Amino acid sequence: MIVTFTPNPSLDRTARVLGTIERGGVHRLTEITTEPGGKGVNIARAVHLAGRPVLAVVPAASHDPLLTALNVIGLPCRNVAVDSPVRTNLTLTEEDGTTTKFNEPGAPVTEQQVELLTDILVGSARNARWVTLSGSLPPGAPVDWYARMVRALRPLGVRIAVDTSDAPLRALADSLDLAAPDLIKPNSDELAQLVGGNGPELEAAAAAGDLGPILDAARGLVGRGIGAALVTLGGSGALLVTADGAWRAAAPPVTVLSTVGAGDSSLAGYVLAECSGHTGAALLRNAVAYGSAAASLPGTTVPAPNQASPGDVEVVAI
Repeated sequence: MIVTFTPNPSLDRTARVLGTIERGGVHRLTEITTEPGGKGVNIARAVHLAGRPVLAVVPAASHDPLLTALNVIGLPCRNVAVDSPVRTNLTLTEEDGTTTKFNEPGAPVTEQQVELLTDILVGSARNARWVTLSGSLPPGAPVDWYARMVRALRPLGVRIAVDTSDAPLRALADSLDLAAPDLIKPNSDELAQLVGGNGPELEAAAAAGDLGPILDAARGLVGRGIGAALVTLGGSGALLVTADGAWRAAAPPVTVLSTVGAGDSSLAGYVLAECSGHTGAALLRNAVAYGSAAASLPGTTVPAPNQASPGDVEVVAI
């Protein structure tokens, strides 16, 4: 069983723009889709398509369109009712793959709802192999909620993955002595937030072939107790660093339709491969295959296993 937690879920409305976006202009839209979303929900959808048992935990009223959409695709979920509707996020993708996002803040949660969601997640994780904690936090949530959840989940022996950014990520970094997850999945900006570096400089160095700064930063995180650092670098591929080694994967050539959710699919690919008994390079290969497949699909569509091609991903030890 894989349990995903999405504290700030969304309905993701996406569209392709004919031409390029011009501020103040009028634009024609095509390929308009609406999908249940939020990072953890995207992971759950990919796991569900792969035929693995999965449970999505979300804050949402029982009549919310998000839960209706999850029920339509048969994805099991547990919810805690909140007073406001789940947010709607808008994504516009230009013909060259450039993606522009407009995200609402989300439905506020109370202290009581935070405690109930934490209890439900911990209870649901007792027989799980992985728990993923993903995305931004909604208004009202404590900034260290992920760190608290890692500490609450740790006694269960379940593997824990975290994918977040900004203040929640920095709060987790401040608590690694007691709340180090088994996997963290930063992009270059998030890696910089963890170690105090400069995200654009890290990604530019990687694009130029200099992996040293990113490798050093990821190894530093592993040295602080994190089991593995999966660093996604967009078109430059990804790195995986563990206590046993480090690997780099180049992204296979694809026509990018939307980058929204590609990182979530990468995390899903990693977890699915680990559940199948893979280690090291094979984990990275499947993660990049899933992320690249997601980028080649419209909107927040997640790939099925037959759309992800690990054999097309070149991985080298570094």
